[in-house]
Amino acid sequence: MLNVYEQVDSNKRKSAIIIVLFVVFIAAVAWIFGEALGYGLSYVGIALIFSGLVSFISYYHSDKIILAISKARPATRKKDFKFYTVTENLCLATHLPKPKLYVIEDTAPNAFATGRDPKHAVVCATTGLLQKLDRTELEGVIAHELSHIKNYDIRLMSLVTVLVGLVTLLADFFLRTSRFGGKRNRKAGQAQMIIFVIGIVLALLSPLIANLIKLAISRRREFLADASAVKITRFPLGLARALEKISKDKEPLEAANKATAHMYISNPLKNHHDSIGWFAGFFNTHPPAGERIKVLKSMT
Repeated sequence: MLNVYEQVDSNKRKSAIIIVLFVVFIAAVAWIFGEALGYGLSYVGIALIFSGLVSFISYYHSDKIILAISKARPATRKKDFKFYTVTENLCLATHLPKPKLYVIEDTAPNAFATGRDPKHAVVCATTGLLQKLDRTELEGVIAHELSHIKNYDIRLMSLVTVLVGLVTLLADFFLRTSRFGGKRNRKAGQAQMIIFVIGIVLALLSPLIANLIKLAISRRREFLADASAVKITRFPLGLARALEKISKDKEPLEAANKATAHMYISNPLKNHHDSIGWFAGFFNTHPPAGERIKVLKSMT
């Protein structure tokens, strides 16, 4: 049985492996696209520059964008005393600067963290979460979100989102360019034609594969944040009880959408497919709540 420190180390290693595989996958896709069109990697550089500029703007303003989409209001010590003081106390314990606090007026219990780094971080909770959890359970949830900040998950997932966007951009560019044949020799040999066919297949499948990798990283970072939260609170049952309450609440969060669902502590869309089979799990933004709760209860 792994203790909390071993859980953290194990999840970090698995996350690193997935990210390395993601980068290798993108490099392979870019090479095949370039070879299939006869451009080499020259057009990939243009795509990188363009997507990099767009992604930098999105990354730098990510907190403002998500808060605007969520229609969140700033939290105040007077109105949101429990939320405010729990976060203050946990920040003192973790030596983190206190993030900006926001509240979404929605009875569905949930929370998320966003921002560029610990100095520019935001923790947002719904009124449903603040009303339905006791202080110990809320400490577990806030410790989970602070762990995302401390572990730089908010930066990691922003980077992963950029990589997914890059793959989609490359695939779209390849499909558009392939209509005109690119710089391929019309009398190209069989080997180049095979590469071109592989490029077409990859262009159709690579955005899906990239999103599956993104979801895998997201699920793995949830396990890491759970384990890191226990290191902060020293009480795994607090977060376990909170996840039980959140998972049993069937009300979807109106402010959430597919683009932001991975940011929350639990799937806010309430469209889990655990009963369909293992394959559906690849498309989930979060690990099954029951599995997370089981791991938390096993920690020593």
